[in-house]
Amino acid sequence: MVTRTFTRPIKVVTAVMGLDGHDRGVKVATHAFGDAGMETIYLGIRQTAVQVAEAVLQEDADIVGLSVHSGNFEILKRLVRELKIREVNLDEVLLLVGGVIPEREIAELKNAGYNYVFGPGSSTGEMVHVIKEWAKTHPR
Repeated sequence: MVTRTFTRPIKVVTAVMGLDGHDRGVKVATHAFGDAGMETIYLGIRQTAVQVAEAVLQEDADIVGLSVHSGNFEILKRLVRELKIREVNLDEVLLLVGGVIPEREIAELKNAGYNYVFGPGSSTGEMVHVIKEWAKTHPR
């Protein structure tokens, strides 16, 4: 495996989509990403798939980190469709989702295009590690 490095800081867009107002976890993760030297853009709560997709495109984001606690997994799948509509190369963007996600939904989210699903108790250190390992083979 060839190890490569980014020529600029890794750029992460984070958000809470839908009507979910629970944002503590995504804010903690966003701060951890920043502390690890990444550029972070936190969009806030109640974001739509269109808003997140547009931000990913405008910011030329490398990583998308989402939080879901509402059980609305369809909105996560909608984001993947919106990214494809905007011709975002999903091989070049790491999609992460965290929150209370039933086991039966994890396979569906991965099939939809999400690379990692972090459940309750996941550490920010684990998330940062996943991103940095991914970045070694996805230089920008």
